[in-house]
Amino acid sequence: MIAKLQALERPESLSDRVYATLREYLRAGRIAAGQPLQEAALAAQLGVSRTPVREALARLATDGLVVAEGRSFTLPELSVADIEDIYALRFLLEPEALRLAAASRPDRARLAPLRSALDEMAAAHDAGDGAAFMEANYRYRDAWTALVPNARLVRAIQLYADHVRYLRAFTLDDEAVRAGVLKRLKQLGAALAAGDGEAAAQAMRAHLESAKRILLEITARR
Repeated sequence: MIAKLQALERPESLSDRVYATLREYLRAGRIAAGQPLQEAALAAQLGVSRTPVREALARLATDGLVVAEGRSFTLPELSVADIEDIYALRFLLEPEALRLAAASRPDRARLAPLRSALDEMAAAHDAGDGAAFMEANYRYRDAWTALVPNARLVRAIQLYADHVRYLRAFTLDDEAVRAGVLKRLKQLGAALAAGDGEAAAQAMRAHLESAKRILLEITARR
């Protein structure tokens, strides 16, 4: 009798890899709003066939991160109403997620990635390096969302944060903005370390309020 076989681990598909690559470029501000994203050109640049690119673009459109425009896709130009809607959802989701994360009483080992990312942000701020600050800021978000026990909540948070991340690329070269972000995220980290859910939620609300105000100012100027 044949012993019970263990299911083989499924490797990440090419479509998944293309999706992850394009999503990272979008959130890092490397693709400008209004710039056409065409299957053939992207496939040539990535060294893949058009099929995984088509599938990845369809997924990004479902996420609301790109919109169809003729035979191509573009990164949408967010309006004031779009930002208001996105932040209304973020205010519902992220403070509650931080409350749950703090309630789990993360130990020093689980908080280590958070501290490391904060140190990297501080170093980038001192060096005046907005791009490095933004990358470290992404790692900080990944670190705190890893503490949230509700995986579905985390996926929703990541989606709506990605909708505005490309705009953040235009703000973090400003020294005052970086200083404010650092201050608020230090408060957030301290609340998590103390297991204080209400303080963590309040710190996130303050962080979101500041980010929303800055993005609305940018959008009004543009």
